[in-house]
Amino acid sequence: MDNAIRKPAVQGLFYPKECSQLKTYFKKFNHQYHALNISDNIKSIIPRAIIVPHAGYMYSGFTANFAYRFLQKTKAKRIIVIGPSHHHYFKGISGSYYESYATPCEVLKIDSAYLFALAQQFNIGFEPKAHEKEHSTEVQFPFIQYYFPKTKVIELIYGDMSTKILANLIIALLNNQDNALVISSDLSHFHSLEEAKRLDHYCLKGVVQLDVNEMEKGCKACGVTGIQAMILAARHLKLSSKLLDYRTSADVSHDTHSVVGYMSAMFY
Repeated sequence: MDNAIRKPAVQGLFYPKECSQLKTYFKKFNHQYHALNISDNIKSIIPRAIIVPHAGYMYSGFTANFAYRFLQKTKAKRIIVIGPSHHHYFKGISGSYYESYATPCEVLKIDSAYLFALAQQFNIGFEPKAHEKEHSTEVQFPFIQYYFPKTKVIELIYGDMSTKILANLIIALLNNQDNALVISSDLSHFHSLEEAKRLDHYCLKGVVQLDVNEMEKGCKACGVTGIQAMILAARHLKLSSKLLDYRTSADVSHDTHSVVGYMSAMFY
């Protein structure tokens, strides 16, 4: 095994194995995007950070792509993807200490030098088991490869950690104009459609109003720490937020009994 490459774990499950099939997805998402009537003043926004979902592309790909369409305009030199650990329990945050990140189309270069410097400042460890199977971050990299083929990347996966510590890291990352951030989170899981919308409303309202207290009333996002940390950082840095898309798995599956919620948003 080549330890220098972060190999994909959910390729062929959450998104296609073949580059050509992947590009077909992006074309479809962009066809849907262009059909929307988005005003020019919103289209001109260039975000510093986005929140995107991380389910299979058939369910949440359009919602994620919506945010990447805005992020695409950034001149950032590196993109940092931050997501929750789903399979491996650990405390703190782990960085992808590999040289590159494999996607179905091309490999992306990891900015190792920057990660090492960051790790010393913020105590970023390395939990190999957290990276081996983690889809919350992995599903973002085909989007990044498509929209930013030459941009360096960093993958950060957080385990059990305080919102405030993660917010401080996000503030430091965004204080560097060379960075753009991708915060990965799905919303509520496996409730009825009605209940999912009720719970997700607290997440959406929290993002729109930059209000962590609103989220604490009932937001059940799997990456709730990342969303709350982003809100705290946005308040500190005086960034505005804009909700871009919200939908649920029921829009595709038509199963209203067990639903997952998806949101995308941007901070600028």
